[in-house]
Amino acid sequence: MSIKLHGAALSPFVRKARVALAEKGLAYEAVHVDPFNCPPEYSRLNPLRRIPALEDGDTVLADSGVICAYLDKAYPEQPLYPAGAAEYARVLWLEKFADYELAPHTTFTVFRNRVLMPLLGKPSDEERIAKALSEKLPPLLDYLEEQIKGRDWFVGEQLTVADIAVATQFANLQHGGERIDASRWPALAAHVAKLLARPSFASLLERERGFVEKVRGAAN
Repeated sequence: MSIKLHGAALSPFVRKARVALAEKGLAYEAVHVDPFNCPPEYSRLNPLRRIPALEDGDTVLADSGVICAYLDKAYPEQPLYPAGAAEYARVLWLEKFADYELAPHTTFTVFRNRVLMPLLGKPSDEERIAKALSEKLPPLLDYLEEQIKGRDWFVGEQLTVADIAVATQFANLQHGGERIDASRWPALAAHVAKLLARPSFASLLERERGFVEKVRGAAN
């Protein structure tokens, strides 16, 4: 097995790459890396010491977006990016939207405070969570609702990295005990539920939920 993916299971960015690998039918070795305590040798894979990183033979790459783009070029079966220039750019935009606009609230606020802080023995900042849920996230969800309304996929006629990138952030929101309000954002809620039920996501999330429940149990 030549492909190795380095990272931690609960990272939405690692999950994005793992789902892409699964959707493309690629076997790989998952190598656990604690993002808070990376071993010294990890700098060889990513000088910024962030997860994920990928090894494929002599090819070494970091960043989930770079990894997904590489996999699609290196293994073109089951493409996750469209061929057309406009649709390809649209996928890149929505991936960036998920990684840089959703993540600060879904992952780095709700998930971090509800899951990681208890794991580190620290209190959850519920005031910050409330602000994210009431002020920061709604405009972003309004935008995504408009993009998916009346469509099967965010871009084109099949699953792309845009769908994966958005869904993986909402998986972390769920781990943090929150969900998309289906009465306010029905199309988005249904689309994310459909994506998270896919085998590529579901198999990962089942294991992740077990760990999250253990953390919550230990915190209580």
